[in-house]
Amino acid sequence: MGFTTGSCAAAAAKAAAQLLCTGEEPRSVEIGLPDGTRASFPLLYVRRQDDGAVAAVRKDAGDDPDVTDGAIVEAAIFWMDNDGDHLKIANSGKQFKGNNGSANLEAGNGGVHFEAGEGVGRITKPGLSIPPGEAAINPTPRKMIEAALREVTYREIKVTLSIPGGEKLAARTFNPRLGIEGGLSILGTSGRVRPFSCPAVRTSLQYCLNVATATGVDRPVFVPGHIGARAARRHLGATEEQIIEVSNEWGFILDAAVSCPFKMIMILGHPGKLAKLAMNQWDTHSSRSPSAVPFVTDMAARVLGKELEEGNTVEGLFAALSARETKMLGDELAGAICRAIRKRTEAAWEVKVVLVNMKGDLIGRGC
Repeated sequence: MGFTTGSCAAAAAKAAAQLLCTGEEPRSVEIGLPDGTRASFPLLYVRRQDDGAVAAVRKDAGDDPDVTDGAIVEAAIFWMDNDGDHLKIANSGKQFKGNNGSANLEAGNGGVHFEAGEGVGRITKPGLSIPPGEAAINPTPRKMIEAALREVTYREIKVTLSIPGGEKLAARTFNPRLGIEGGLSILGTSGRVRPFSCPAVRTSLQYCLNVATATGVDRPVFVPGHIGARAARRHLGATEEQIIEVSNEWGFILDAAVSCPFKMIMILGHPGKLAKLAMNQWDTHSSRSPSAVPFVTDMAARVLGKELEEGNTVEGLFAALSARETKMLGDELAGAICRAIRKRTEAAWEVKVVLVNMKGDLIGRGC
């Protein structure tokens, strides 16, 4: 396992506070995690900065394929007076108040003000756990940072978190869909990263549904990934709020969407993934579900009245068909997917399915 950006931020903030309070530059710091355990973090650097201090931790996500693995998480802190102005270091004194117990994360201690620095995003849409206009630092990391700082001092503090290069990394996350602009989120509910975390993906998908609902979307478009997203913009003129990239979590997203006040759900994507839904395979990851090629080959024999040479991919099967045959098979497959979704969800909303090839061209639609 590794550690979340929230844990790294808490460790960096504590280190910077120790420098201001003691004048010493620690090589590592220990912080409390939400489960009551403690963990030690090596520091990249700790140094004075203007009238405050800054420290950084390099994130280690363990074996999880996290886009932020290896990223630098930096915390700059400043004392604040009651008017919100920075206080000079000369007035800070040595106020180190060590705590060998686990941190109290049940409630924030107050007096800690958060800002988004380079590479940390800002919330622009309702529906998330942090209101629009705030730095994208989730509630648990905020509590972790406050608890870590309160092991050092009880003074009023401003914390600015930065992740150099974070804006570029954020393009590979759910943040653009969620309306988080300018960079990454400071995340974490347990403080630790578990390898290949399906719960993390599902949490992000639930946030996507929350944002869609809060922004008035009543006809979302669920797509497997980038191919479907591009096709949704091209053929439907879908907005960013409408498009939700599901990846392989189709069972989860459909079950979660049942409680949303939608009028219609559009499923749009490549049949190599979506055909698996007609097979009642709701986790479409290649290592956890069978290939859709045999299923589509059998359907082609029934619908087109001819045997197709079974290839390695569904894309290859469709590429061998004429335009008329492509539409016939595509429409039949889209209809089968639609019926499977309706049977699973029994939802009040309407279901539409649109299939596209790897180029994003329409090859079928159903329901």
